[in-house]
Amino acid sequence: QVQLVESGGGLVQPGGSLRLSCAASGLDSHYFAASWFRQAPGGEREGVSCISSVGNTFTPASVKGRFTISRGDVRNTVVLDMKNLKPEDTGVYYCAADHRYVQYCAGVPGEYPYWGQGTQVTVSS
Repeated sequence: QVQLVESGGGLVQPGGSLRLSCAASGLDSHYFAASWFRQAPGGEREGVSCISSVGNTFTPASVKGRFTISRGDVRNTVVLDMKNLKPEDTGVYYCAADHRYVQYCAGVPGEYPYWGQGTQVTVSS
């Protein structure tokens, strides 16, 4: 059974930084593909960064230069580093994973069969 657990969310002031972590269990692959999504109240779920099975990444223009995805130092973890946070970055952040081989990712929600429960990020002064 695949399980994804996000951590690291919280309240931060505008301009601040946060690191989100996603711990995956039950995945056979050492290099599963993963993506971070966020959803603001009343909004749609949008991708903010993804990493493929071989380390290729994609970050949309809306957060490019501020958000960085990487594999964590701990096996089967994926990290999202966020800096210069803005109030519009507020939302629930979800980690998603795909056990299949993915060479290039695009952060499309329908491509990921496994999802975490989400962690709240609030950017406010």
